[in-house]
Amino acid sequence: MDRKMISYQGAKTVLSLLAILTAIQAAAIITQAYYLAEAISSLFGGDLFRTVIKDLLIFFISLIVRQVTTVVKKNIAYDFAAKTSKNFRERLLEKVFQLGPRFTQEEGSGQTVTLVMEGITKFRRYLELYFPKIMNAAFIPGILVLYIFFENSRSGLILVLTFPIVMIFMVLLGKAAIGKALSQYESYQLLSNHFVDSLRGLETLKYLGLSVKHIEKIAWVSEQYRKATIAALRIAFLSSFALDFFTMLSIATVAVFLGLGLINGSMELHSALTILMLAPEYFLPIREVGADYHATLDGKNAGNKIQEILDLDSSLPKQEPLSLWESTSTLTVSGMSIEYSKGEKPGLRDIKFTLSGSKRIGIVGASGSGKSTMIDVLSGFLNPSRGEFLISGKKVTSLCQRDWQKQITYIPQQPYIFHDTIMNNIRFYHPEATFEEVEAATEKSGLKAMVDELPQGLENQIGEGGRRISGGQEQRIAIARSFLGNTPIIMLDEPTAHLDIETEAELKETMLQLFEGKLVFFATHRLHWMLDMDQILVLDQGELVETGTHDELLAKRGYYYQLVSTKMEGNL
Repeated sequence: MDRKMISYQGAKTVLSLLAILTAIQAAAIITQAYYLAEAISSLFGGDLFRTVIKDLLIFFISLIVRQVTTVVKKNIAYDFAAKTSKNFRERLLEKVFQLGPRFTQEEGSGQTVTLVMEGITKFRRYLELYFPKIMNAAFIPGILVLYIFFENSRSGLILVLTFPIVMIFMVLLGKAAIGKALSQYESYQLLSNHFVDSLRGLETLKYLGLSVKHIEKIAWVSEQYRKATIAALRIAFLSSFALDFFTMLSIATVAVFLGLGLINGSMELHSALTILMLAPEYFLPIREVGADYHATLDGKNAGNKIQEILDLDSSLPKQEPLSLWESTSTLTVSGMSIEYSKGEKPGLRDIKFTLSGSKRIGIVGASGSGKSTMIDVLSGFLNPSRGEFLISGKKVTSLCQRDWQKQITYIPQQPYIFHDTIMNNIRFYHPEATFEEVEAATEKSGLKAMVDELPQGLENQIGEGGRRISGGQEQRIAIARSFLGNTPIIMLDEPTAHLDIETEAELKETMLQLFEGKLVFFATHRLHWMLDMDQILVLDQGELVETGTHDELLAKRGYYYQLVSTKMEGNL
C-alpha cells in the first residue's frame, strides 16, 4: 500500500473498519463453502432434500452477510474517497491561486485545468476502488489458507507456494505498467496543453494562414497519445492473462490432488468440495487488485501530481499571521534576490526599499529588468532565494501566505474572461456579492455604458462562445473585480501593454480612482503613468538602481532620465 494514503485524514479509521468487515467477510466465505459442500455431499450420499435445508439456509445467510459487508465496505470507501477528493480539490485550487500565474504558465494551463477537473475525479475513483480491494488482498487469502491447511495440508501448501509466483509476476508487470502509465499520463498532459493552446490561438492561426499546417502538429500529438495508450493497454492485458493463467493452474493442481485423494480414499467428499470452492476465493482478491490497479493508475498518478503541487514551498517555516494593511502599515524589503540555475543571471539582486501607508509605487525598467519578477515576489507567487520582509514590525521570509495574499488584487496584462455572464465574471473572486454591489462596481469601472447596450445586461454571456469584447473592456472587467473586492493592496503587471494609447487614456481615469487609499505596485513600460506615482522603483538587469519621485529622478539625470529623454517607452 502507498504510504501516502495512510496519511490522508481519516484513512486509519477507514482502514480499521474495512479490516473488521473484511474479517467478517472471510468468515462468511468459509461458512458458505462449508455448508454448501455439506449439503452437496449429503445429497450425493443419498440423504433426502429436507435433511439439508438447514445447511442451505446457513449457506444463504452467509451469502447475504458477505454481500452486505461488501456493500458497507463500498459505501465506507465511497464516502472516504468523496471527502478526500473534495478536500484535495479545495486545497489544490487554493494552492494554484496562491502560486499564481507564473506557476500556471510553467505547468501549462491545459494541464492545470485537466488536473483540477479530471485528475481529481480519477483520484477519487482510485481511492474508492483501491482501499477495499487492498484490504481484501491483505486479509482474505491468509484466513482462507489457514482453514485450508486445517482441512488438507497438501492443498494449503500448493496454494502457498503458488502465491509468491503470482505476486512476483504482479510486481514485474506492475513496474512495467507504471512506466507505461506515466508515459501515457505525460502524453495526456501534452495533449491537454496543446488542445487549450490551439483553441486559444485558432483565430490567430487562421489570420496568419497557418491553421491547415497546424493540423499536422495536432495529428502528431494525438498519435503520440494513442501510442502511449495502446502500450499501457498491452501491459494491462498481459498482466490479466498472467494472473488468470497462474491462478487457474494452481486451482487445477489442487483439484487434481483432491481427486486423487478421493480415489484412494484418503480424502472425504465434504472436505474436497470445501477446499475446491475456497481455492478460487483465495486468488480472487489478488486478481481484483491486479485488474483495478491498471484501471486506476491514472488516478494514482493524478494523486501524486496533486500532492507534489500541494507540497510546493511546504518547507517554508510557519510564520505569524499578518494584520490588515492600513495607512500606518510599513513594508521593508531587505536583500531580496531571485536566483535561477547556475549559469543564468539572477532575476533580482539585493533589492532594498521601504514604504508605508497608501502609496502608488511605479516599477519601471527595460525588458528583462525584473519588473514582472518583482510583482510576482511581492504578490507571494514567487519565493525569494535570499532576503526578508518586515511588515509593520513582523519579520517574514516569504509573502507566499494567505494572510498577505487575501489582501491583494492582482491585475495581469490580459485578465482571463470566463464563458459566463458579465455578472459572474465580475464576482468571480466574490461569488457571494449581491446584484447591487456588482452594479456599483460596474459603474465605477466604466462598464455601465456597455452593459446598458446589451439585451440581457449583466446576465449577458461573454467569453468563448459568448459576446466578443475588446481588450479595454476585458481590463474594465478586471477593474470591476477590484472595485468589488476592495482590497487594500493592488498589484498590476503591465495591465495596459496590449492596449492602444486611446483605450489606455480612457482607462486611466478609472484606474486612478481605483488606486485611491490603497497600496499600489504598478509595473509598466509606459512611463507617462509615472507622473501619477508617489514613488518609482527603477530596475536595470535585476538591480534596483534608483528610487524617488518622477521629478526627483529627472533631477538626478541618471538611468530613469535616460529612459525618459531617449523616448524608449515603445521599446522597453
